Amino acid sequence: MAVTALDKYCGSTFWNASFLEREDPDLPVCLEQTLLVWAPLALLWLCAPCHLAALCRAAAGKHMSKLYLCKQVVVGSLFLTAVAGLALTLGEDYGPGSQEQKNPAVYYTNPALFAASWVLMLLCQEGLRRRKGAVDSTSLFLFWLLLVVCEIFPFQTLTRQALRPEAVTDLPRFCLFFISFGLELLALVFSTIADVPPELEDLVKKNPEAGAAFLNRITFNWIHSMVVNGYKRPLVQEDMWDLNKKDSTLCISQNFQDNMQVELGAARARLRKKSPKKRDKLHSRAQADSLQNGLGKGVSRDALVMEEKGAGKDEKKEEKKKRKEDGDYPKSWLISTILKTFKGSLIESAFFKLFQDLLSFASPQLLKLMISFTQDTSIYAWQGYLYAVALLLVAILQSLLLQQYFQRCFVLGMQVRTAIMAAVYKKALVVSNDVRKESTVGETVNLMSADAQRFNDVTNFIHLLWSCPLQIALAIGFLWLELGPSVLAGLAVMVLMVPINGLLASKSRNFQIENMKFKDKRMKIMNEILNGIKILKLYAWEPSFQSQVEGIREQELQVMKKFAYLSSVSTFIFSCAPALVSLATFATFVGVSSENVLDAGKAFTSISLFNILRFPLAMLPMLIAAMVQTTVSKQRLEKFLGGDDLDMNIVRHDPSFNTAVSVCDGTFAWERDSEPILKSVSLEIKPGRLVAVVGAVGSGKSSLMSALLGEMHSIKGFVNIQGSVAYVPQQAWIQNATTRILVTHGVSFLPYVDDIVVLVNGVVSEVGSYSHLRAIRGAFADFLDTYAKEESSKAPTSTAPEAETEQVELEPEGLEAGADSPLEDVVSTSLKRGSSIRRSQHNGSVRLRKNSSIQKPQNPDETKKGQRLIEKETMETGQVKFSLYIQYLSAMGWVYSSMVFLVYFIQNIAFIGQNLWLSHWTNDAVEYFNMTYPTWKRDTRVGIFGVLGVAQGCFVFLGTLLLANGSISASRILHSRLLSNILRVPMVFFDTTPSGRVVNRFAKDMFTVDEAIPNSFRSWILCLLGVVGTLFVICLATPFFTIVIIPLAVVYYFVQRFYVATSRQLRRLDSVSRSPIYSHFGETVSGLSVIRAYGHQDRFLQHNEKTIDENLKSVYPWIVSNRWLAIRLEFLGNLVVFFSALFAVISRDSLDSGLVGLSISYALNVTQTLNWLVRMTSELETNIVAVERVSEYTEIDNEAAWVTDIRPDKKWPEAGRLRFENFKVRYRPELDLVLHGITCDIDSTEKIGIVGRTGAGKSSLTNCLFRIIEAAEGRIFIDGMDISTLGLHDLRSRLTIIPQDPVLFSGSLRMNLDPFESVSDEDIWRVLELSHLKDYVGALEEGLYHEVSEGGENLSVGQRQLLCLARALLRKSRILILDEATAAVDLETDDLIQTTIRREFSHCTVLTIAHRLHSILDSSRVMVLDAGKIVEFDSPASLFEKQGHFYAMAKDAGINSIDYTTL
Repeated sequence: MAVTALDKYCGSTFWNASFLEREDPDLPVCLEQTLLVWAPLALLWLCAPCHLAALCRAAAGKHMSKLYLCKQVVVGSLFLTAVAGLALTLGEDYGPGSQEQKNPAVYYTNPALFAASWVLMLLCQEGLRRRKGAVDSTSLFLFWLLLVVCEIFPFQTLTRQALRPEAVTDLPRFCLFFISFGLELLALVFSTIADVPPELEDLVKKNPEAGAAFLNRITFNWIHSMVVNGYKRPLVQEDMWDLNKKDSTLCISQNFQDNMQVELGAARARLRKKSPKKRDKLHSRAQADSLQNGLGKGVSRDALVMEEKGAGKDEKKEEKKKRKEDGDYPKSWLISTILKTFKGSLIESAFFKLFQDLLSFASPQLLKLMISFTQDTSIYAWQGYLYAVALLLVAILQSLLLQQYFQRCFVLGMQVRTAIMAAVYKKALVVSNDVRKESTVGETVNLMSADAQRFNDVTNFIHLLWSCPLQIALAIGFLWLELGPSVLAGLAVMVLMVPINGLLASKSRNFQIENMKFKDKRMKIMNEILNGIKILKLYAWEPSFQSQVEGIREQELQVMKKFAYLSSVSTFIFSCAPALVSLATFATFVGVSSENVLDAGKAFTSISLFNILRFPLAMLPMLIAAMVQTTVSKQRLEKFLGGDDLDMNIVRHDPSFNTAVSVCDGTFAWERDSEPILKSVSLEIKPGRLVAVVGAVGSGKSSLMSALLGEMHSIKGFVNIQGSVAYVPQQAWIQNATTRILVTHGVSFLPYVDDIVVLVNGVVSEVGSYSHLRAIRGAFADFLDTYAKEESSKAPTSTAPEAETEQVELEPEGLEAGADSPLEDVVSTSLKRGSSIRRSQHNGSVRLRKNSSIQKPQNPDETKKGQRLIEKETMETGQVKFSLYIQYLSAMGWVYSSMVFLVYFIQNIAFIGQNLWLSHWTNDAVEYFNMTYPTWKRDTRVGIFGVLGVAQGCFVFLGTLLLANGSISASRILHSRLLSNILRVPMVFFDTTPSGRVVNRFAKDMFTVDEAIPNSFRSWILCLLGVVGTLFVICLATPFFTIVIIPLAVVYYFVQRFYVATSRQLRRLDSVSRSPIYSHFGETVSGLSVIRAYGHQDRFLQHNEKTIDENLKSVYPWIVSNRWLAIRLEFLGNLVVFFSALFAVISRDSLDSGLVGLSISYALNVTQTLNWLVRMTSELETNIVAVERVSEYTEIDNEAAWVTDIRPDKKWPEAGRLRFENFKVRYRPELDLVLHGITCDIDSTEKIGIVGRTGAGKSSLTNCLFRIIEAAEGRIFIDGMDISTLGLHDLRSRLTIIPQDPVLFSGSLRMNLDPFESVSDEDIWRVLELSHLKDYVGALEEGLYHEVSEGGENLSVGQRQLLCLARALLRKSRILILDEATAAVDLETDDLIQTTIRREFSHCTVLTIAHRLHSILDSSRVMVLDAGKIVEFDSPASLFEKQGHFYAMAKDAGINSIDYTTL
C-alpha cells in the first residue's frame, strides 16, 4: 500500500529487485527522490532547535569571519537553486505552453522542502556564530556528509544517463542538480574548517584543541603540529600546551572533594551504626591524673609518643590488640565517589564501546558473504566489490568509535589519578596524629604514586567488565547460528575456567598485598637513608643499611616471582582457552553427525568469532587481576583518606579573653587512644610577655608547644590564642624552593639572584634584576661604582683615574658566600644576614676588570654549572639508546632473553600451522561433497588441530615463565646497582639534588622496571610475531598482496617514527615533572606543623595543584598522541583488510574458499595487532626510559673507595694526633676555596675549641677530617698517616662525631646504636647508663628492641641527642668531634652531655665546634677561624689577653673574664 502511494507520489517505480539483479545495478529514481532526500533533511530538522536557541543571545560585537560569510553565501545559493527548481515545475505545469500531464508531487515537495531547509540552515549557522566558544558544529557536518553521500546515488544515475548516446531528457533539472551537488560539496568542505572567533585566538594558541573542528577532533589531527615538532627536535616542558579547564587539577579536585564529602559521610554513618559503643578510656584517665604532676613524657614537635612508662601490661596488650584491628575505618565509599564524579565520561565512553562491540560482529558476517561469493561463481562481481567496500567502511567506523572510547577512558584514568593525588595531598595537610602514625612518608608517597597509578590503569579498561561478557554472549549467539548446539561444548570449557580464574585471582590478591607491604617498607627505609645520608657517611654505616634494603628487596622479589609464576599459569590457561574452545566446538560439530562437514564458510566465520572471543577471554583475567590489585589500593586509600582529621577547633581565637595565650584545664595526648602527655594544664600569658618553658628532658616542653599550635588531641579543655602565631620549630624546616632572600652588604652574589631590593636611608629605592638595575644607572649603579673605587684603591697596583674606574665592572669568579658551606647553606635559609663588608672574607670573590671592551653582565640564567643551588634534573633527549635494551637484556641474562624469543617464535608457528591445517580441513567439504566423511580423516583433523592448539598454550606458558625469571633477575641487578651507587656518591650530590628525584628512581622507575617492562616486552614480541605471521598468511593466500605491502610498510614506518619520537619525549617529560610532585609532598609532610602554624595550607594546596598540572601537561598530549597514532594505523590496517578482500574478489577464479577465509580472517586481526605493535614499541621505549633514569644514577661518579690496599692497624689511631699541612678545600671544582691553607698541629688528648663567625669554615674543617669533601691541596695526618691514602670506611669508622642534628632511623634502639651488631648487650647498657638513658630504656617494655619511629619522632630532641652521645661512647675512638652538638638541647641536657664528655673522653683528642663560647672555655686551646683561615690559635686565657678576634667574640657573648681551668 505504502509502496503504491510512493509510486504515485514520484510518478515512477519506488522499488523493484530487478534493478539490482544485473551486472550494472542502479537504484530506482523514486527511491533516490524520497528516502535519500528525507533522511539527511530529517537529521537537520532534528538538530536545529539547539542551534536556534542561540539566536536568543545578542550578537553585539560578534565578529563575522570570511568563512562564515562564505558558508552563508553557499547556503543562500542553494536556496536559490531550490526556488529555481520550484519555479521550473510551476512554469512547466501552469506557465505558457504548459502540458496537460502535470509533474508528480515530488517535483513540488522536494524543492519546497529544500528551500525551507536552507532558510533553517542560514539561521542555524547564525546561531552557531553566536554560541560562546563554538568553532564548528558536529551535527551540521554530519548533515552535509549524509546529504553528499545520499546525493552520490542520483549523481551516478544522471552521469550514466549523460554518457548514453541519447540526449538528456530533462536538461534544466539536470543542470540544477549538478549546481546543487557542487555547492553541497563546497558546504561540506567549509563545515570541516574551524571558524575561530577573535576572542578565542589567544586560547587556541595555548591549546589548539579549543580551536579544533569536528573532523580534526575525531582524527586527533589537532595534535599533529606537536607530533611534527617532536619529530624535528626533542620536546621540552615549554612546548606543552595549556590544559582544558575540565582537565585541570583544581576543577577535578573540587568535583571529587564535593562527592567525597557526601560518600565519606555516609560511610562514617554506616560505621557508627556497626560499632555504637565507643570506648572513652582516656577521658577517665584524664580525670584521675594523680599519677603524675600534670606532665607526661615529652616528644618533639611532630612526635608520636611511646607507651607511657607507668602503664600496666594489661593496658598495653589491649592497645596492641586494638592496633591489630584493621577494619575500623569507613569502607566502600571511594568507588562510588569516583563513579559520581566522573559519571558523564563513563556514560559517554560506554556508549562508544557498545556501538563498537556491536559493529565488530558485522565483519564475520561480511566474511561469510565473501567466502560464499568465492565459492559461488554465479554471484555478480559487483557484490564482491560491495562486500570489500562494506568491510572497509565497517572497519573505519569501528576504528573511529574505538579511538573515541579509548580517548575518553584514558583521560578518565588520568583524571581519577589526579583526583586521588590531590585528595591524598589535601588529607596529608589535615591528617590527625593517629593516622600519621599508621602511614609513614614512604607509604603516603606510595599512595600518590603506585596506588593512584593502579586506579589510573584499571579505569582505562573499566568498561570491559560489562563489554567482555557482552562480546562473549554475542559471539556464542552467532556461533550457535553457525554450528548449532555444538557451541555448548566450547561454552562448557569457558565455564570450567571461571573457578580456576577465581582461585588464581584470590592468590594474586594475597601476593599483591604482601608485595605492597614490602614496597612500603623499602620506600620507608630509602626515605630515611636519603634524609640521614650524612650521618650514614660519617659513621660508615652504609653497608648495614644497604643490606637492610636489599633484604627487604629480596623478599619483595620473591613475592613478585610467585606472582609472575601465578600469572604464567593464568596466561597458559587463557592462551589455551580459544584453542580449546574452538577444538571442543569443532570436534563436537563433526563428531555428533557424519553429515556435519566443516566447510570454509562455517570454519572461518567461526574462527573470526573465536578471534573476537579471544580478546574478552584474554582481557577478563587481566582485568580481574588488575581489579584485585586495585582492591588492595582501594583499601589503603580508604583507610588513609577516611582517617580522622586533626581537630581544628582545639585552638580558639576568642577576642573576649584579655590574655595572649590561655590554656584552660587542658589534657592533651598525641593519639586518641594513648596516654595523655599533658594533664590538667592551665596557663595564662599576658600580651607582650616573654615566657620561657623549662623542664627536664622528656617532661613535655615540646608537647606544650604542639598543644598551643593545635597539633595534639584534646581530651578536655581548650586553648585560646589572640592574634597571629609565628612558630620556629626545634629543627629547622627549609623548603626546596626557588625564592630566596639574602640580606648582604657583599656583592659577589648579585649577578646570580633573581631580584635585588636596594635600600637607601631605610627606604626601598629600586627593585629589579642585576642587569636591569645596572642599565637604569640609579642608586644601585652608584653603589657598584663606589664599591669598585674602594676595591681599586685597596689594590696595590691601582692607579686608575676616576674616568676609568667608572667603567670598572663586577665579574664574579665564584660564589664565596661563606667558607663554611657551599652556596646552598647560605642562601637556602629564609633570611640570613651577612656580616658587614669584611674585605678579608671576600678575598678573590670579585675581580675588577678595566674596560676597553666591556662585556654585558652575565645573564642570571646562564650561571656556570655548580653555581646553581639545586641542579636542574637532567633529561635524555632523542632516540633511546640501543645500549639500554642491551643493558636490560644482559641484566635478564642472554640465555633467558634468547630462549624467550625462540619459544614465542615456535608458539607463533604452531598458531599459523593450526589455521593452515583448518584451511585444508575445510577443503574436505568440497572433496567429500555428497559422500560419507571417513572417521579416520575426521579424527586426524581434530587430533592435529587440538595438538597444535595445546602446543601454543604450552609454549606461551614456557615463554612467560622464562621471561618472569629473567625480569626478576634484571630487577634485582638494576636495583642493586642503583642502591650501591647512591650510597657511594659524594655528599655534594645530595646537597644539590632534591630527595624526591632519588625517591622517584626507587619508587616509580623501579615499579616500571619490575612490572611494566616485562609486560611490554612480552606483548611486543607477541605483536611483532603476530604481524609477521599475518602478512605471511595473506601473501600465501593472495600473492598480489605483496604489491601493497611495500607502500603500506613505508607509510607505517614514517607514522610510527613520527609518533615514537614524540611519545618517548612526552614520557620523559612525564617522569621529570613527576619528581617535583613527590619532592613537594615529602617536604610538606616533614614541615606539616610549620605549615599549619602559619595557616599556609591553601598556598601549599595551590602549589601542589600547579605541580600536578605541569605533569598533566605532558600526560594529556601523550594520551592524545596514542590516539593520533592508533587512528592512522587502524586506517592502514583497514586498507590491509580492504586489499586482501579486493584481491580475493579479483582472483576468485584461481583461489579456493579456505585460503580466502584464512586470508581475510587474518587481515581482520591485523588492524588491532599493527596498532598494538607500535603501541608496544613505543611503550617499550617509554618504559625503557626507566632503565635509562636508573642507569643515570648508577653512573654518577663515586666518592673515594670505602677500602683501599693501605689498611691501618686495628688500634689506629692510638695517640689521636692531628696535623694539617697547608690544607685547602672547595666544595665543588667550580667554586672558590672555603679553607685557605690551614696549617696546625694538635697533640694527643688535646681539647680544641673551634670558633668563628657564621661561614668561617668550622664545619668544613670537620667535613675534611671525614673526607666528606676532598682536599684541593695539602694533607691531613692522623698519627702520622695521610688520611687521603686510606679507604673512607677505614677512616670514618675510627673517628667519632656527635652531630648538630640528632638523626635516628626507624628500627630498634639497639639498631640505632649498633647497626652491625658487633658489640654485646652489656656494652650497650653500659653506654646507655653513661648517657643517662638506662632508666628510661629499662622502663620500656621491649627495652633495647623498642621500635623507634620514622626520624626518631617518638623521642624528644634531648633524648635523641643523648642517644647520639651513646653512639659515640660505644665506638671508643681516640678522636671525637662535637659539631655544635648541644645547639638544639636544653641547658640540663647540655650539662649532662658536657659532663659525660669531660669524664669519658678525657683520654681522647676532642674537637668542639661551638657557637656558645661558654662550652669551650675549658679547652686546651681555641682555634679562631675567619674566612677559611686560622687567625688565632692559643689557650682561651692567652687569646683573651691578646684582645683580638676571640676577645671580641667573648665580649659579644657577655664573657668578661676567663676563670676556667683548662683540661
